Amino acid sequence: MNTNKRSRKGVSDKLYKGFIYVILIALAILILIPVLWAFMASIKQDSEFYGNPWALPLGMHLQNFADAWLKAKMGSFMLNSVLVTVIALGLLLIVALPASYVLSRFKFRGNGFWNMMFMAGLFINVNYIIVPIFLMLNNGDKMFRGILGHPVLLNNLFILAVVYAAMALPFTIYLMSGYFKSLPKEFEEAASVDGAGYFRTMVQVIMPMAKPSIVTVILFNFLSYWNEYIISMTLLTKPTLKTLPVGLMNLMAAQKSAVQYGQMYAGLVLVMLPTLIIYIQVQKKLTQGMTMGGLKG
Repeated sequence: MNTNKRSRKGVSDKLYKGFIYVILIALAILILIPVLWAFMASIKQDSEFYGNPWALPLGMHLQNFADAWLKAKMGSFMLNSVLVTVIALGLLLIVALPASYVLSRFKFRGNGFWNMMFMAGLFINVNYIIVPIFLMLNNGDKMFRGILGHPVLLNNLFILAVVYAAMALPFTIYLMSGYFKSLPKEFEEAASVDGAGYFRTMVQVIMPMAKPSIVTVILFNFLSYWNEYIISMTLLTKPTLKTLPVGLMNLMAAQKSAVQYGQMYAGLVLVMLPTLIIYIQVQKKLTQGMTMGGLKG
């Protein structure tokens, strides 16, 4: 009886694993085919799109990338995205790391309230409140026009980076607080015996230990900032200040009417390539940091 039960369980486990593998392979194919097709289309000449869309390129028409980078100004848009992403990540780490450390390791009046407020922020989608944010910034610019003679808050890459950092604070503090709570207090006690203050202990002892979660925060938010479209489109209206996703949408609209599909797909590849390379390189660290952080807390 036991042997029959074990054999049946072994067969059912194999069938279950086989079913899971089939589903995962199907999902991978559904994801990879559009990506590979975009790369293939980016090196085609425009005349090749009128035949079989699945046909292989007749050659490597790399001029599409040069046209997208220079004529469509994708290089300028990429520079704007790099600046906004770097500033937003810097602001986020400066604010979120000390805040999550204090909220997770110290007990003080209002600790529960602030933890609850940050947890509530996880359920707020910033895209739903972008109109009030725009109106607040616009009203602030009315004041600056009266004082300085020109607007300051809208069409400002730094302000966009501030909005990006603010929208990522709840999740970042949730993730980092979960990791900090899992650390034994003996590390801080040993640092205190050696004469280290709170700030020195946080920077020299706790932060190096939290490196996996910090890497996860940087990577996760990099992907979010790099691909963000709605907020950037709303707060940046000057053509020279547009970020890469907004510039790509403008390129797609322009090239569809101009029937320059190769240049359009080249611009799409320029947007995808950095995120694909970074994600492939660090996907293991991303998963490790997520597990060591929020799931432990």
